Order: sequence, then C-alpha cells, then structure tokens
Amino acid sequence: MKNYKRLVESEREQIFLFYHAGKSIRFIADSLARSPSTISRELRRNRTREGLYGYSVFVAQHFSQKRASNRKTGKLILSNNPVLLNLVLDRLQKRWSPQQISRYLKRQYPDNLAMQISHESIYSYIYVYGRGELKKALSSYLRQQRSYRRQQKKHKKGRIKDMFSIEERPKEVEERTVPGHWEGDLIIGKGHKTAIGTIVERTTRLVILVPLKSRMASDVRKAFAREIKRLPKQLRLSMTYDQGREMSQHKLFTKQTNMQVYFAHPHSPWERGTNENTNMLIRDFFPKGTDFGGLSRYRIKKVQELLNDRPRKVLDWRSPQEVFSELLLDYS
Repeated sequence: MKNYKRLVESEREQIFLFYHAGKSIRFIADSLARSPSTISRELRRNRTREGLYGYSVFVAQHFSQKRASNRKTGKLILSNNPVLLNLVLDRLQKRWSPQQISRYLKRQYPDNLAMQISHESIYSYIYVYGRGELKKALSSYLRQQRSYRRQQKKHKKGRIKDMFSIEERPKEVEERTVPGHWEGDLIIGKGHKTAIGTIVERTTRLVILVPLKSRMASDVRKAFAREIKRLPKQLRLSMTYDQGREMSQHKLFTKQTNMQVYFAHPHSPWERGTNENTNMLIRDFFPKGTDFGGLSRYRIKKVQELLNDRPRKVLDWRSPQEVFSELLLDYS
C-alpha cells in the first residue's frame, strides 16, 4: 500500500480550475491520480463563506498549513502540561471522543487557555507522536471508524396484535419539541441467546440500559416497565419500537406505565435513528458476541452512567444527564 501524500499547492490550483469549470469530482480525481474521496474532502474542508463554490487555493493552502502546525504543536501542548495530559487520558479511558474532550475543557476552563486543546491536537498526539505500546494503548480508547453493518432483524409472519403504527404517532414526537418520548430496542448477545434492552429519550438522548433475564416477551415487558416506572409521569409519554416479537405484550406494558407504544415499519431502522446511533455507542463497551447473561447489573449500569455523562454535540456539548436533570427539576 502506498503512503498517502498530502495535496500540494499546484494540485490545488488544478482543482480550482477544474471545479470552477464545472468538472465532476471523479473527473478531477482521475486527472490528478487521486481518489474521489480526497478531492471531495478537500473541497468540503476548505470552502469559503460563499459555500462549496467559493473554493479558494489561497484559503485551502492556509488551512492545510494551519492543520500541519496543529499536528506539530499537539505533542508540545500535552507533553509540557502533565495536568492536562492526565485529564485527557482519563477521558479517553472513559471512551470520550477527542472532540468531546476538547469541548468539555473549553466549558470547564473558559479563562484558562493552558487547560484547553483542540481535538486535532489530541488525535495528533495519539497517531503522530504515539509510539509502540503507547500508541496501541491510546488508539484502543478511540471508537473505531469502521463501516457499520446493521443486523437485519427477522420478523415472524403477521403483525403484532393491536399495534399502533408510527404513522399514528403525534407530530411533536418527530419534532422533538416535547420531552418524554423514547425509543426502545434490544442488543443481542452471544448465540442470539442473551440480550440487554436499550431505551433512549429523543430530546435529551438519555439512555437507560435494561438487564434482561431472557428475550421472552413477558421478561422484556416486566424489565422495561420496571425501569420506566422510575421516571416522572410527565416524562413517560411514548415509546417507538421495531416490530420485534419481544414487545408483543405492549398493551399490558402501556397499562402498567401509561406509556403508549408505537411500532416502526419493518426493516426501517432510520425511523428510530436516535436508538440506532446509541446502540452503536453501546457496542463500544459490549461488542458483538458478548454474553450478557454473564454480566452483572452493576457493570451494565456503569456503562449507562458513562454514556449519559458524555458531552454531546447535539446538546450544545452538555451531557444527557445534565439536560435530563434540568427537566427533573422542572417536574419536581
């Protein structure tokens, strides 16, 4: 495999001429013997205020040199500040992303630039300056950037009796204007014999992990209801689920919790996108093949705590727990 070489100014001049002449990204890539993803990334990262069509050679070259400078200074920032380094390493061990760490530091130390660092510098410290076992250890803390293949769920013939379709769900749920609407699912373990439940609030992204005795509908219903009944009534309005048979006792679940269950269309994970994205984060801690039957409730809930304590970009870099706690104060 050939080593990747960064774009140089002469290549950027050709990109400028081709792109403003209306040539496609693939045409430009072929002309420069580069991959289309390289050209697409170059245009996306270096746009001016006028948008994608405002691509400028000068601006692109400036940004490139600035990023190179960041890579060089990343080592110095952390190496010369052991307090900051220990804090960054601690958050990496908790599976925070470099961007989450960077935003957290800006909020925590707004007037102390010595305790702030960009996410690019954190990545540089790991990948550029890390060596041997140190690099291996640091890299293991990062979530792997890999293509994610969703597991296709098998649905038995026939609809779940008396189910409410997602099409009947109130508009406020889709718009996330009112908290208290949740999405639910199972993460399947080793040999498809064990599982844990996942419930995510759509507005705050708070996740509840549910230990399960089995995948039987009665056990899932009891475990989910037990967790949901700990919430204030105002924050248990609805749940959107796929058409897995484990939620076939939805009518009894609604009776026990006063929470209406809506069912997504078969093979439509995007209709429960918040839950699907959260399940990917949970898989960092419980990879495919995990035997959930061998995990203690404490360990499962500890992962729940770690996930809810992470700052999230969608929440303006607050954590789900912070946002949810504010809601609880409103209803107390």
